[in-house]
Amino acid sequence: MTAPMIRLASEADLPSLRAMMARAIAELQSDFLSPAEVEASKAVMGLDTQLIADGCYFIAEIDGQLAGSGGWSRRATLYGGDHSAGRDARLLDPATEAARVRAMYTHPDFTRRGVGRAVLTACQDAARAAGFSRVELMATLAGVPLYTVAGFEPIERILDTNAPVPVPLVRMGKAL
Repeated sequence: MTAPMIRLASEADLPSLRAMMARAIAELQSDFLSPAEVEASKAVMGLDTQLIADGCYFIAEIDGQLAGSGGWSRRATLYGGDHSAGRDARLLDPATEAARVRAMYTHPDFTRRGVGRAVLTACQDAARAAGFSRVELMATLAGVPLYTVAGFEPIERILDTNAPVPVPLVRMGKAL
C-alpha cells in the first residue's frame, strides 16, 4: 500500500478539491445520515479558501492522485466553507485557545488507506509548531471514528440548523 504524500494546497487545486469534497459528502455520509441530511450537509460543509490563503491546507496524494485534504487554522471559525454563515476570521491566541482542524475530506476511492490520519497528523504537527497546545474540530458523524482513534474526545453534540434540515455534528478536542 502506497503511503499518502502530503503537500500544501494552492489555488490551482480548487477545482479538484471542490469535486472531491462533493463526492465525499454525497458518498461517505450516507451510512450515517438520511438522504435529506446528506443534501443539507452541503450548506454547512465545504472548503474555506482562507485556509489555502493562510498556507494551512494540505492535500494528500497517492500515486499522484488526489486522495484527501484537510487543514488547520489559527482563526476562530470552527467549521464550514466560504458559503457558510457565522464565519469569524479573528486570530486565536495559542496560549489560551485551541487551533482548529478544518475541512477534512477523503476521496471515496481512497478510504481506509491512511489518508485521514496522515492529513490529521500534518495538521496537528503544524498547529503544535505554531505554538498551540490544543486542537478542536467539528466532526461529521462519519468522521467521529477517525478522530476518536486519533485521541480526540467529544466536547458537545450539536444540530446545525443553518441548513434546510438540521445536520448532526460533534465538537471534539485534543491536547497536543
